[in-house]
Amino acid sequence: MPDSQPQPHHSSSGSSSSSGSSSSSGSVGSSDSSGRANGSDLLLCGARLTDGRLVDVRLADGRIEAVGTAGSLTAHTARVDLSGYLLLPAPAEPHAHGDTALSADGGGPASYEGQEVQRRTTEAALLQLGHGATAVRSHVRVGDVQGLGPMAAVLQARRALRGLVELTVVAMPRVLTGLAGADGLAMLRDAVKMGASVVGGCPDLDPDPTGYVEAVLEVASEQGCPVDLHTDGDDPARLGRLAAMAGGLRPGVTLGPCGGLSRLPAEVAARSADQLAAAGVTVVCLPQGGCSGVDRRGTAPVRLLRAAGVRVAAGSGALRDMSNPVGRGDPLEAAYLLASRYGLRSADAYDAVSSSARAVLGLPEVRVEAGFAAELLAVRGDRLDGALSLAYSRIVVHRGRVVARTSAVREYCNSAVAVALDLPRQGRTGQS
Repeated sequence: MPDSQPQPHHSSSGSSSSSGSSSSSGSVGSSDSSGRANGSDLLLCGARLTDGRLVDVRLADGRIEAVGTAGSLTAHTARVDLSGYLLLPAPAEPHAHGDTALSADGGGPASYEGQEVQRRTTEAALLQLGHGATAVRSHVRVGDVQGLGPMAAVLQARRALRGLVELTVVAMPRVLTGLAGADGLAMLRDAVKMGASVVGGCPDLDPDPTGYVEAVLEVASEQGCPVDLHTDGDDPARLGRLAAMAGGLRPGVTLGPCGGLSRLPAEVAARSADQLAAAGVTVVCLPQGGCSGVDRRGTAPVRLLRAAGVRVAAGSGALRDMSNPVGRGDPLEAAYLLASRYGLRSADAYDAVSSSARAVLGLPEVRVEAGFAAELLAVRGDRLDGALSLAYSRIVVHRGRVVARTSAVREYCNSAVAVALDLPRQGRTGQS
């Protein structure tokens, strides 16, 4: 599949969108390059839903205005032909690290120079947008020699990305207890004042993990912020204390990646899962690999957690940094791994990167129904299983307009076998 980078362009109204594509004669078309007309209206034509229906979807003012049988809706507006595409609620990215993303090629520690952090954060968010994630939560280190510089750079990237992707920021201090923790605690409060909307960090790395969690929960309570903490989860006593402490903020506490739970004896892991469920804690697993927040790898036992009643979402973690130099940041790959390796049904796996991931970010649910937000992903194919397997061509809709496209072309040599089997080609009109 040819590589393609989202490239911003400007419509006549001055708003920007991004488009990643490798063009072909069968690429999806619309009445203008941004997929917009009459300000904000858009008609998606001939899309297939997961229940098999072929529908038209009319968007207006950032919401789904109507859904009808294919060919039944008319509008004097821009049209996007989605014949051969499966239309889904857009994914969200609940666990990214924009400040270190795309730094693996440097061959050493990530640079925290402001412009470099802003550039990497912006590029990473656009890459994830091209995959379909219209909302991203990014964890950003604060404190140490970097101070609040990386936080300021990521917040600047957030402002630049407005209208393309929703970027929320988690302030992630290193140490919060003892004499060394006083500065970290003050910096955490300053980060929230700057614009971080979530407080987080990694209690496993503090000399006093329980004290660290107490400090984070105190700041969260003061500021009215949700909490998103890194933990491996391999210490059941510590995880139980954390769950008990977090219960007071339910349902605003998220933990991840919790890969250590999968290394515990089954009965111990089951007790921990019950404690997390009782506390209303959400677990974000990282099936594509680890992240810079924890040293250990492994994926949380998603089936066990779900059976206990824990909400489980899936994130990408590291995106080509030293923790995972080949990280893709692709929510559909995360869903594919949950289905292929960890035994979830395709619908449940996709829920982990869409509805459950949006819930982690405090965003309302999206359905392809009238009245819901127009946050959508069209993937070439006709069934969810196939979309998770071969999700090459994608069209992303955010706030009711097309903000990213990726078009892949698959061709076969002119052989009798290919012709006889009528093998499908990416890019051929009306086929997948």
